[in-house]
Amino acid sequence: MPHTPRSAIPRARRARAALLACAVTGCLIAASAPRPAEPLGIGDPLYPTLGNPGYDVLSYDLSFTYPGANSTPLTAVTRIRARATERLESLNLDFTHGTVSSVDVNGAPADFTTAGEDLVITPAAPLPRGGALTVTVRHTSDPTPESGREGGWVQTDDGLVMADQADAAHVVFPCNDHPSDKALFTFHVTVPDGYTAVANGLPLGTRRTGTATTWSYRTRHPMATELAQVSIGRSAVLHRSGPHGLPLRDVVPASDAAALEPWLAKTPAQIAWMEKKVGPYPFETYGLLIAGARTGFELETQTLSLFEKDVFTNKAYPPWYVDSIMVHELSHQWFGDSVSPRTWSDLWLNEGHATWYESLYAEETAHRPMEARMKAAYGLSDRWRATGGPPAAPEAPRPGQKIALFRPSVYDGAALVLYALRQEIGQPAFERLERSWTALHRDSTATTADFERLAAQEAGRDLSGFFRDWLYGRRTPPMPGHPDWKSDPVQSPATG
Repeated sequence: MPHTPRSAIPRARRARAALLACAVTGCLIAASAPRPAEPLGIGDPLYPTLGNPGYDVLSYDLSFTYPGANSTPLTAVTRIRARATERLESLNLDFTHGTVSSVDVNGAPADFTTAGEDLVITPAAPLPRGGALTVTVRHTSDPTPESGREGGWVQTDDGLVMADQADAAHVVFPCNDHPSDKALFTFHVTVPDGYTAVANGLPLGTRRTGTATTWSYRTRHPMATELAQVSIGRSAVLHRSGPHGLPLRDVVPASDAAALEPWLAKTPAQIAWMEKKVGPYPFETYGLLIAGARTGFELETQTLSLFEKDVFTNKAYPPWYVDSIMVHELSHQWFGDSVSPRTWSDLWLNEGHATWYESLYAEETAHRPMEARMKAAYGLSDRWRATGGPPAAPEAPRPGQKIALFRPSVYDGAALVLYALRQEIGQPAFERLERSWTALHRDSTATTADFERLAAQEAGRDLSGFFRDWLYGRRTPPMPGHPDWKSDPVQSPATG
């Protein structure tokens, strides 16, 4: 969502026109431009207008001021440090559902307009290739739901949390909203008395001003925009130590802290279990963010996984199931967060692995056989492929409906691929592959092709035919070692 040349209209007149346009339409304030701007994107097969060419983001510095009510937009400042990868007469940021009041580029006021869900910025002078770039955007961040879109700010019983996966970070703040451009993050969140703010990373401290407090946090590892998290609520922050002295912090509704403690106390052992499988925990901290919200999902936001409170309080869920869901989100810290997908078609690497370790944990700690789950998944696999596409070639979601991308084919269907791979190359080679994958691509991004190459290397033989059939085929191949497994026939749609 990127580029426009500089307007010839005098700055004062442009500013007055922009203010008038915003007052009338309630949209982003936009400076005039001599020709229409256009959203650019980086050409992701599933989200073609996400991300922007021409620059590489190094860091975000985000400031939010919460007014104490979810019906009022937060005031915000987003500062982005980047490097231009080409000569730029203009640049785009992904941003929507907020009002921009000003933009500076390298300390000088810049013109700006909108195109689709892009904020198109024209600096006072073109930016040279390789040059340093600092963009400061003063804007609002609207927590009220946007019609036709899922994600962004999520309203809770006592405040707000974020759920930005897959395409909603730019509903909250201007950014290069694609996991291929990871960056460091710093957060400053100002809240009224009685509220606590927590974000990804480690705390930098607090600053009190009048009846408000600013809480600051910083990540030590790069992060995709879809994994950003800010919690604002009447929360308790509970601390404990994990393996090797890893600092753990959980954020829960203060009134539920005692009741939730037995679940929270399980995290250190779960991290130790994962480390035995895939190597050292990849980040500076971890914890659970338990929110009084009704989302219908849990989310692996980096270092602070988001859970609905109902997961832990609903007696209908057996303990082994809750444990496995905790491990699912924990395993994403390796698969999806530390090693992020290069494109959204690589999502199966995230969700397939998280489902794999969720299942393996249930097998090893609660005697829930993985083979039984995989046999059941095999029976449904052809149906999943027919309705949502093969694991590594998922069909595009409907606009504004991110949940449509998160189908069974990229969860149990993708875990079934990993099960077949273990059957094909043997458990020792499979376990080497898992540890090598997380070590080789730590703090980076990777593709399905990268995984295929590494698997072949660890197995010592060509696996191109195996992956072609299992990852891209419309029909499920025979399961190695289980020739008797059958997939249910796909029902043809009824005709009238």
